[in-house]
Amino acid sequence: MKILALLHTQEDGSLPKAALEVLAAAAALKGQPGGSLAVGIIGQGAAGAADTVAGCGAERFLTVGAETVAQPRYATDTAAAAALIKESGAELVVAPGTARFARCLPGAAHRAGAQIDTHIISARAEGGNVQAQRWFYRQRILGSFSRAARPWVLLADTGLNAPWQGAAGAAGAKEIAVSFDDADLRTSVIGTRAPAAAAQTIKPDAALLFVAGAGWTKKQKDGQTHIAAAGALIQGFLHKANASLGSSKSLVDLQSEGQETLNFMTHMNQVGQTGSTPRHAKGLSTCCHGEEPHAVGWRFINERRAVNLDPNCGWAQGKADVVYVGDAFEVMSKLNALLS
Repeated sequence: MKILALLHTQEDGSLPKAALEVLAAAAALKGQPGGSLAVGIIGQGAAGAADTVAGCGAERFLTVGAETVAQPRYATDTAAAAALIKESGAELVVAPGTARFARCLPGAAHRAGAQIDTHIISARAEGGNVQAQRWFYRQRILGSFSRAARPWVLLADTGLNAPWQGAAGAAGAKEIAVSFDDADLRTSVIGTRAPAAAAQTIKPDAALLFVAGAGWTKKQKDGQTHIAAAGALIQGFLHKANASLGSSKSLVDLQSEGQETLNFMTHMNQVGQTGSTPRHAKGLSTCCHGEEPHAVGWRFINERRAVNLDPNCGWAQGKADVVYVGDAFEVMSKLNALLS
């Protein structure tokens, strides 16, 4: 089976971690008898990036490193990816599910006459046949499937494989000429506007996930709400611990109900059966209740801890590894003081 690891570079010309993860997976698939591996790289400094992974065992290195593909753009990325797929003659194409490739590879697969599947978490070869796995129904059902159609493009989720590590060398990459129409160049990046790093609350690469529940906005022991103090405690912890922020559905729904709530919390932070299912090494839940959202939203969290006044809470009893029985305001105040 001919396998193509399709990658792209970053702004500095290096390969992102997601690309190295896919390269490791593609190299493992090549292990079957008669298998061959090619590496295709798109983006600025593609030839230099190929040299950094020259020891991956690939027989061919193909690049599109023209200035035209230096910036992500659907039209040019699609044309470049389709050209690499056709030039390689690959039956199986494995690519990282980054924002850049998730946008352009469906179009590239159509141009190359290929089938494509996304959010792949693993793939294994069995006697010339490839079995891929992905989650369905909000990551509650794990399915295995295969396709007879070739080429077959697999867009793999990130953070699931160990990045490839090996010796650099002289890859001898072949630059593929791609013709771009004037219409392909109509879109250009003139700048980037992004919130400050300290204001970013969703951090997929963070070691810790901190989840807040609606209890932060309820009346406390003195009979009053302390939403401003709650926001200061949560944001202070996120900054000191470099943690990612999650929310229960009940908390983010308060905004639509017209109640005062945490203004930095949106539905993008929601985790659970109607939200996201993040992957972090550790998780800390505060003021949350209910087993089902945590059973789904926390299924990939390795170490789970909770702060709860109720030691008999279904989430605390059923899903948490460690429970701190106490007031979340007091616990987080103490924790922030220790981190300071």
